Amino acid sequence: MSNYQTGLDFAKEQDANDTLSGYRNLFHIPKDQHGNDTIYLCGNSLGLQPKATKNYINQELADWAHLGVEGHTQAANPWLGYHEFLTNNMAAVVGAKPIEVVVMNTLTANLHFMMVSFYQPTDSRYKIVIESDAFPSDKYAVESQLRHHGYNEKDGLILWKPREGEELLRYEDLEAILETHGHEIALIMIGGVNYYTGQFFDFKRITKMGHAHGCMVGFDCAHGAGNVPLNLHDSGADFAVWCTYKYLNSGPGSLGGCFVHERHAHNNKLNRFTGWWSHNKETRFKMRDDFDALPGAEGWQLSNPPILSMAAIKASLDIFQSVSMEQLRQKSIHLTGYFAFLLKQLGEDVIRIITPENPDERGCQLSIQVKNADKTLHKRLTQAGVISDWREPDVIRCAPTPLYNSYQDVFYMVERLKEIVNKPAN
Repeated sequence: MSNYQTGLDFAKEQDANDTLSGYRNLFHIPKDQHGNDTIYLCGNSLGLQPKATKNYINQELADWAHLGVEGHTQAANPWLGYHEFLTNNMAAVVGAKPIEVVVMNTLTANLHFMMVSFYQPTDSRYKIVIESDAFPSDKYAVESQLRHHGYNEKDGLILWKPREGEELLRYEDLEAILETHGHEIALIMIGGVNYYTGQFFDFKRITKMGHAHGCMVGFDCAHGAGNVPLNLHDSGADFAVWCTYKYLNSGPGSLGGCFVHERHAHNNKLNRFTGWWSHNKETRFKMRDDFDALPGAEGWQLSNPPILSMAAIKASLDIFQSVSMEQLRQKSIHLTGYFAFLLKQLGEDVIRIITPENPDERGCQLSIQVKNADKTLHKRLTQAGVISDWREPDVIRCAPTPLYNSYQDVFYMVERLKEIVNKPAN
């Protein structure tokens, strides 16, 4: 849509016509010092709490109090297989088959578990490709895997870099890396939506490129799950990992998720770390049987499910069950396009958006550079009731999240930013 308008009436009209506007009422909106709703544009860092989350957790607390250990089989939501309550809804969110998805552990732990299986270096093929400005924990994780296998991380790590004077990555540059080093590369591991620029990568294209050169391919979808349609199964990726506390609104530090493509579901020859929750459910409690891996992503679990964290995830996923990723994506494209339109009214000499202009190449996050600004600008924006996110050296990340953000949120955010830019700090 290109017929956006600048006035408040337009924002109010869009909210009135938004079929998803009612979802905002399902979330707690943080208040400012005056008791007014903040403009919360930080779902890319920590999603808001669904109002139902407390009841979901209280149910498990009550069953624990009343049933003790019997809650594993007699709770309203029996704990023994609690992770299975999350599987179908999570699979729908990330575009996977249920056999390909499991909720377990936390993000970087899951990345390591996946690399145990899908990073299998040899003397001639041991290098790993990541984007040059990957989230630091991804870089730390792959470097430590290289060291663990006896390789020098400086030699073993290949960075996919933007060109001089650019922030965004080009696929032809990744292809050039593969043409030159493909025979040496064991793994391509890319952040599906870059945390800094907001660039949303073409998973299928990258996977096809990697597989053509004999590489395993995985994605860190921390900034993608619940934000964009990931279509993990159709992408052909070997694996993916993600957290649930950003766009999936499960609470700080909550569990993550793993995807393992269906073609690996029954491959028991894949090296993996194992535990009793990845063992055949029929014989798990016989305790003395040899290990018998479950098929699919469940076969990468180690331990029994942490119920209280999973209850919070269930509360959020039950909301996602009632609205499709396609519906959320359509609103996101429109809402973020409106946001970009308003920001551009401030002038290119004031504002620069480094996130791709093409909506197919971004999620709901816009990464904004304000000319001659430092973190003081972000502090003033926070004081004005706008909750966003600062990333060094000079970027404000804002994510109008379609589940709970409104067009009026976006309008007022830009109005407050304009006022701050036009009124220098004392």
